[in-house]
Amino acid sequence: MRVSSPLNIHLEQYEGPLDLLLDLIRKQQIDIKDIPIATITAQYLEYMEQAREMDIDLSAEFVYMAATLIHIKSKMLLPRDPALGADGETAEDPRQELVDRLLEHERFKNAAEMLQQKRMIEENVWSNPQMKAFVSEDDDPGLAITLFDLVKAFGEMLERARNRPAYEVEAADVTVSEMMHYLRDRFVEAGEGQPVFILRIFEQQPSRRAMIALFLAVLEMVRMQAVVVTQKNLFGEIALKRHHNFDAVFATDEPLAAIEKDYI
Repeated sequence: MRVSSPLNIHLEQYEGPLDLLLDLIRKQQIDIKDIPIATITAQYLEYMEQAREMDIDLSAEFVYMAATLIHIKSKMLLPRDPALGADGETAEDPRQELVDRLLEHERFKNAAEMLQQKRMIEENVWSNPQMKAFVSEDDDPGLAITLFDLVKAFGEMLERARNRPAYEVEAADVTVSEMMHYLRDRFVEAGEGQPVFILRIFEQQPSRRAMIALFLAVLEMVRMQAVVVTQKNLFGEIALKRHHNFDAVFATDEPLAAIEKDYI
């Protein structure tokens, strides 16, 4: 029996199952931290059925997510263990891992969408040709590069990271503010006026979560005008350089503490 969906799904192409789930949640204005798993599972399966009827090839990730949703749904239907309530313990929400993945994906997706809009605006703005009269011949600003280029390069690196061997390491989750301090230390090591090649640092991170925290730290440092994104040559490495506000940004811990509250 097919469950009718309140959504008008046109079977648009999604980059992955998390994109589809976020779209279902957004269209119905559902609280992402309290997902009605039975409803979302039914709508997700209906999308897959319609895709099959229209001969749309879905990757194995969509099938795996369907199995995950069904598994979560079945766990939520099971009666609670009375022993947990007696000991004062509360059972872990079966949806929590999925919620964490969705929140992480949504944060990265929102950042990419914001930078895409910024890129479109920049492409439609003409620069003043007279500006070259104020630029010294000794200056080498490098190629014009936007954060969109960094997002694209970071996405490709995340894709490559999927194929790296995974090691279970017991350690506390790294925070965005800690990554900002980490980047500051890399600039100190590089020396005054020297760039930091950010993609090399991404590759050194032990997990995808650490890579995403580092990427968010870069976005925050660009927003706060602590660094600028540069590229020396066409197809060259993407690098970060100190902005003249670099020292002022790290003069106190207050700005970083405020940022940390935004990511709690």
